[in-house]
Amino acid sequence: MATSCSMFSDEIDGILIELSASLEKARRVAFVEAARAALAGVPGLGPGAAYRLLVPIQRAHWDPPADDMRREGARHLRSSKLADGPPIGAEDPRTGGRDRHRLRAV
Repeated sequence: MATSCSMFSDEIDGILIELSASLEKARRVAFVEAARAALAGVPGLGPGAAYRLLVPIQRAHWDPPADDMRREGARHLRSSKLADGPPIGAEDPRTGGRDRHRLRAV
């Protein structure tokens, strides 16, 4: 019985490490303290229940990175040589040659 309890605590520690990896250092410490406090009051806790309990706490401590669209605009809306240039294949005499000769009478 003692081995399964330590196995669960090792798995729960792994979950804590995974969930805190994306947090900044100051927020990581606050998250781990809040997570340990939340886990302390739950008896017989397994890894799945711990994960479901810790995800909302992790989201509360996570600060998303800055959005690049605000600074530079969406990539598909930026100008480029290909988008600003003339259409490819326009006004080319070879355009449609296969279609013109497809129904040719022999």
